[in-house]
Amino acid sequence: MNKAQVITAFDALGKVLLSIGNQKEWVGYELGVTQEEYEKLQGLVQRQFYLNGWFTEAAVLHVFKGWGTQLTKANLEQFTTDYTFAETPKKVGVIMAGNIPLVGFHDFLCALLSGNAIVIKLSSDDKTLLPALIALLRNFAPDLGERITVSEAKLGEVDAIIATGSGNSMRYFESYFGHLPHVFRKNRTSVAVLTGEETKEELEALGADIFTHYGLGCRNVSHIIVPQDFELNRFFEAIITQADVVNLHKYANNYDYNKAIYLMNLEEILDNGFVLLKESEELFSPLAMLFYHRYENFSEVERYLEEHKEDVQAIVGHNYLPFGVAQCPGLSDFADGVDTMRWLNSF
Repeated sequence: MNKAQVITAFDALGKVLLSIGNQKEWVGYELGVTQEEYEKLQGLVQRQFYLNGWFTEAAVLHVFKGWGTQLTKANLEQFTTDYTFAETPKKVGVIMAGNIPLVGFHDFLCALLSGNAIVIKLSSDDKTLLPALIALLRNFAPDLGERITVSEAKLGEVDAIIATGSGNSMRYFESYFGHLPHVFRKNRTSVAVLTGEETKEELEALGADIFTHYGLGCRNVSHIIVPQDFELNRFFEAIITQADVVNLHKYANNYDYNKAIYLMNLEEILDNGFVLLKESEELFSPLAMLFYHRYENFSEVERYLEEHKEDVQAIVGHNYLPFGVAQCPGLSDFADGVDTMRWLNSF
């Protein structure tokens, strides 16, 4: 198995993901799958909501389209240019999270693009999508499929480990896997920095950074830093396009609960009917809420970001990530700033 063969398999998978992500019907065998296989995957996308109430069809299609856009031969060749392909595969264990659909796919991709084998422990919240994609990869490249194991129980013997989880999970990871080469990822969140010069379109795009996947991802903005004189009504008016989030009952339950708690405690909040704003310098806000704080000069912003750099995944704003792309990461947007490919090349 060589790198070119791995890239060819993922390129083929990308074509299928992009087609389904764009809600197209089966166009023929040039996609590399039969009509039955294609429609089976479409059906799985539509059924995700019944397996996990956060995984709406729109949410899964967003992820499929995003990965379909990235998984092209040209992109993958460029991405892997500076990395080596292992002559002798190591066995990399990956413990995946399940907060958003296919959240562990980048680690899966990197492990195989680096020439290694992978043993996957799926989250119970996202246990059907990746196996369906693995089945397609096995059709495209049977030799690659032999390097993929999905473990229903313990991971077994592995040479290295990538694990994502909560603060409590970190203690478990350290205890069981700390002796191995490892990347342990804890909870992170993202921040938006406003200057007051944002256009309505940019603020609307910020709405996507906040509400895509209902705020469950580490790349979702949960805290906004605004100038001292910023009119919050501008923000509220721009994000009204995201109001449909409250129609999902799981999101609405969080919104109603948080609203009740803060009102009972007589704490001041702003409410536009689908999200709550509270002035606070805390970084992590509850679901269906946003924290914000004001600054007088930019040195305050820089100090805040420096203080919280270990907990911030992405920063959105002028001179940072463009508004609207936080949930559209590229191949080189490594989680927690750790170059996974470089790390996989290091042992």
